[in-house]
Amino acid sequence: MRKKVIKVALLVSGLMAYLFSARAVLADPFTDLLLWGGRQTEVQALTGLSGKDPILIVANLIRVLLGFIGLIALVIIILGGLRWMTAGGDEDKVTAAKKMIGRAIVGIIIILASLAIAQYVLNTLVTITY
Repeated sequence: MRKKVIKVALLVSGLMAYLFSARAVLADPFTDLLLWGGRQTEVQALTGLSGKDPILIVANLIRVLLGFIGLIALVIIILGGLRWMTAGGDEDKVTAAKKMIGRAIVGIIIILASLAIAQYVLNTLVTITY
């Protein structure tokens, strides 16, 4: 059990280090050279759309959705903790609460992995297309 906890902690810390490391690909100097090729004002005037790059819009949308799902997983962990505290020594309730917390932790790991994959794909798209 202790080895599993250590492995999960290392995996989560590695994912966090990757996700929060500095990225030069989406830095501000590139925003004027993105998809529209320096013709943002023309595209915006003709279509009535925003001058923002669609890849950046999708990246922000993915980050917001995954953040919201992570918040839901955190609430599930808190509810599992509350169930555990109010179990009153009943082993069935404690086991159910432990399972709930464990599943929420697996969900957070999946969320972090999907965020890492999405970040990698979007950075690769920006690198390839620009």
